[in-house]
Parts: sequence; structure tokens; C-alpha cells
Amino acid sequence: MLLSVIIPCYNEERTIAAIIERVRSVNLDKEIIVIDDYSGDRTPEILSDLVEQMPELRVVRQSVNRGKGDAVRTGLAAARGEIVVIQDADLEYDPDDYYELIRPIVAGQVDVVFGSRFMGRHTGMYFWNAVGNKFLTLLTNFLYNSWISDMETCYKMMRTDIMRSLRLTSNDFRIEPEISAKVLRLGYRIYEVPISYMGRTYDEGKKIKKIDGVLAIGTLLRCFFWRGQAPKLRPIDSTEAIIALHNATEYATTPRTLVITAPRSPAEGR
Repeated sequence: MLLSVIIPCYNEERTIAAIIERVRSVNLDKEIIVIDDYSGDRTPEILSDLVEQMPELRVVRQSVNRGKGDAVRTGLAAARGEIVVIQDADLEYDPDDYYELIRPIVAGQVDVVFGSRFMGRHTGMYFWNAVGNKFLTLLTNFLYNSWISDMETCYKMMRTDIMRSLRLTSNDFRIEPEISAKVLRLGYRIYEVPISYMGRTYDEGKKIKKIDGVLAIGTLLRCFFWRGQAPKLRPIDSTEAIIALHNATEYATTPRTLVITAPRSPAEGR
């Protein structure tokens, strides 16, 4: 198995089927692991129906609502792929970007790739979200002597053994700065590729709050003192790597029409 896609979700009945179908359509050897964080809407029923139709889909339902970080750790424990990526359950991120994310890893160039929303591709981020992200990224670069453009990105793709070696502890949205900080503490250079992004509003279900930005600062400071050990990595299966590179190249050279869905107004989101 080449790629494990971990999808933490909570009350995403409007988007969960669509995002799973988008992930499924990506032409890479993969498994899809959905962690339902004790949703109270129709998400469990939708997932139950999808499991019967998709052999590559696995669903784990938490017994209580524990947060995104705990869901990511649960998915990571179940992952069987050589490479892992986190996929939010909304439609803000485009799974077609997996091709560019995975290319430098399977080519043996790097082991950690982040998808950046600030590198020239289409982005639908709101102003104050962008300002907060830029500040947290600047703090990360200052503390960890790095030069990245999007620390808070959901698209953090890396060798599975690396993510497991981080010994993650965060239960909530602090999982994002924790992953970034610990990867840098292990001495890995983070390679970035441009990705697409279409941010949603709170009326549409966005869950991260202003306090999460404050908590992220504490996480970056705490992880500065963390000590870990980088794992010994075996080479990725050559056959899987060749196929993945071929599919990524084929996708990159295929003409496509960009379809942009405008965010709904607050009135439409209710």
C-alpha cells in the first residue's frame, strides 16, 4: 500500500460523501481511513452506506467526541500505507493536489511535503485567517530556523514512519502546529508545493476558532523543547513509486477546466 489518507470528520453530513468520492477518484494506490469523531448528524449513516460500496474505505467511529488531533492519531494507528496525508472532511482542499505532493517523495528527493496555500495557486482564504496563519508561520520559522510559507496547512504528506515517530499528543486543532514543529525538530526539511484552497465560512461549518490560534502559539513554544529520534526509513517499493510518478505526470499534462465554486452567503449557509 502506497498512501493512507486519514479523514477526521465531525458533523460533516453535507460534504463527507463528496470528499470521499474526490479522494477515491485520485489515481494512486491508497486506502481511505475516516475517523468519525462521534458525529451527531447523519454522518454515521452516510459513512455506513459508503463502506458497503467502497472496499478501500475504512471507518472508525469514536465513542465520544475527542477532537481532530485524537482522530488523526487514531487514523495514524490504523494506517497501512508507506506515505500518509491528512485530509479535512470539508471541501476546502482539493485531493487532486496529492499528485504534486507525492511526486518528490516517491522520487526519493524528500520525505516531508507540505501543500502551501500561498504559493501562487487559486486560494479562497479570508483576510484575517491569512493574517493569523502568516503570523504563526513566521513564529515557526523564527523558532525552528525554517523557511516555510504555510505552517497551518492541512496537507502535510510524509512517510508514515516519520509521522508515527512524532509521538503526537494534541487532541484538537493544535495537532497542526505540533506536527510542523516536531518534524522540524527532527531535522527534516519541509518541501512545499502550491495547492488550491477554497475556505468556507462559519455558517458553512468551519470549526476552527480564534482561540485555536492562541493555543497554537503555546504548542510551538512547548515543542521547541521536544526531543525525538528520526526513524530509519526503508526505500519505497520501486513498482509503486514508478506507477505513482507516471500517474502524477499524466495528471499534470492533462488539460483541465478550472471550476471555482463561489462561497455561499451567510443567509444561504443557514
